[in-house]
Amino acid sequence: MENQGLRIDRIRHSLAHLLAMAVLKKFPDAKLGIGPIIENGFYYDFVITEERGTNADSRGRTLSETDVPQIEETMREFISQNLEFTGEKVTPKEAKKIFKDQPFKLELIEDFVKEEKELTIYRTCPSTTYNLQPTTCFFDLCRGGHVENTSEINPDAFKLTKIAGAYWKGNEKNPQLLRIYGVAFETKKELDAHLAFLEEARRRDHKRLGIELDLFTFSDLVGSGLPLWTPKGTILRNILDDLVWKLRKERGYQQVDIPHIAKKELYERSGHWQKFGDELFKITTREGREFALKPMNCPHHIQIYRRKQFSYRELPQRYASTTKVYRDEQTGELSGLSRVRAITQDDAHVFCRNAQVKEEILKIWEIVTEFYALAGFNLTVRLSLHDPNRPEEYLGSPEIWQDAEEKLREIIQEKGADASEGIGEAAFYGPKIDFMARDSLGREWQVATIQLDMNLPERFDLTCVNEKGEHERIVMLHAAIMGSIERYLSILIEHFAGAFPFWLAPVQVTILPVSEKFQEYAKDILTQLREADIRAELDDSNETLGKRIRESELRKIPYLLVVGEREVASDTIAVRERGKGDTGTMDIDVFLERISH
Repeated sequence: MENQGLRIDRIRHSLAHLLAMAVLKKFPDAKLGIGPIIENGFYYDFVITEERGTNADSRGRTLSETDVPQIEETMREFISQNLEFTGEKVTPKEAKKIFKDQPFKLELIEDFVKEEKELTIYRTCPSTTYNLQPTTCFFDLCRGGHVENTSEINPDAFKLTKIAGAYWKGNEKNPQLLRIYGVAFETKKELDAHLAFLEEARRRDHKRLGIELDLFTFSDLVGSGLPLWTPKGTILRNILDDLVWKLRKERGYQQVDIPHIAKKELYERSGHWQKFGDELFKITTREGREFALKPMNCPHHIQIYRRKQFSYRELPQRYASTTKVYRDEQTGELSGLSRVRAITQDDAHVFCRNAQVKEEILKIWEIVTEFYALAGFNLTVRLSLHDPNRPEEYLGSPEIWQDAEEKLREIIQEKGADASEGIGEAAFYGPKIDFMARDSLGREWQVATIQLDMNLPERFDLTCVNEKGEHERIVMLHAAIMGSIERYLSILIEHFAGAFPFWLAPVQVTILPVSEKFQEYAKDILTQLREADIRAELDDSNETLGKRIRESELRKIPYLLVVGEREVASDTIAVRERGKGDTGTMDIDVFLERISH
């Protein structure tokens, strides 16, 4: 019996070809890119160039959302025709003849020839038993993995979901193509469940909620991928960062501060210039010297350690700083807070002896566990290893990597964690323990990370003087609890759908006087709340009480305190709790006692 995962992959891959067929039927001059399967579905890339007479713009015809239902219906028509998928090997000459009008396919053929890869095409044609008007065969350059016949595809179990832009081969210097995405399953029930999931994900989308809740904004004048944080958003950032620092301070970390730029030579020594040269923001001074906006903080922290020769008695040295790093991400890859160009890292580095590695990693593990428990995340662990088949992508010798990876494996085993292993997921300078969290929608995210680095200490000659008076090579731990504050907040906003728990909410309490004559009493309540270190605000706008309550609920404020004639007379407050509505009238002291737990 065919594996279910393989079967659905074949269905999705076949639907990608049917999508290309449907687009070509509507736009015969369309140029085809690629059409792979992805998680839960598929996509295909196109350039649409159908001219529309003298009124066509310089780019010709473009695809619109209104075209999608028609394309989807055409795909269903093809499914009903019992089309067959067959593959065969072809020579480069034969392939070029078949795709002579498809420039992107011709480029792929050249790539395959250079890489000495075998060329195969798949044709989609009418079944030999189909006795109605046949469909012209469709050819695609493809390594296969299809259903034998479209009768195996449930026409009610797929849907085209969106149109996006994508650069050919992911390079912004290449032409931009239109990408049509689709999702597909074996049954309509599975499709409906997934579409409901997508709708819930859209409802929780941090890009929308972040603006509605006034947490951050973007400016065309500042630039894409460079979020600007409002007062409320900054409160969120500071709460989280202060918590991480509190946990670190309890375990002997010290704060340091570093500049945002450095000379090219620093990153050449660290290996970042060679590894990430295309992703660096580079600066040339008036004197012709080359600098870069820092993409990582570790080389700067290393220079702080190197300021003097440490004795073994002074180790570990634990440095922490929350600071921004910068990556020249491509515009098409930017997405809200999930992927930005200015990345705030709650970064820390531990410089220690080999014998201290285990104890220091376990301390970081404690911080990670305690921090993520507050948001209700149950973490799983992944040991991220280097790919031995691609040694050119990593610093250091195989022996160093084997030693470092075995150390982490032993620590995970001693901790009793059930860890998966990710080949190729290591940092370029060392293996990692990655912590994975599932949000309220069941999506898995990589959050905190602990990295064991034996390579940068070699490159920068980091030592301590040991008991024998000798210079002993040390090791280095990289530890980011949130990793990126921006990315973690994108996860939190969607996890909570913007309804943050009381401890995290930027505004915890809003006071609503019924009318103007109760404002003085409301201000007195506000003062008491703020003296108790509660983040409270007063809404005395010239709107009806009902409208102010609705607006506060839309802003997902945990508590609303309504004060009117009865509350003033009894020196009380009427409490409304998010998600519960009215919870009664009480003294302010009783309310403060309630929310303190």
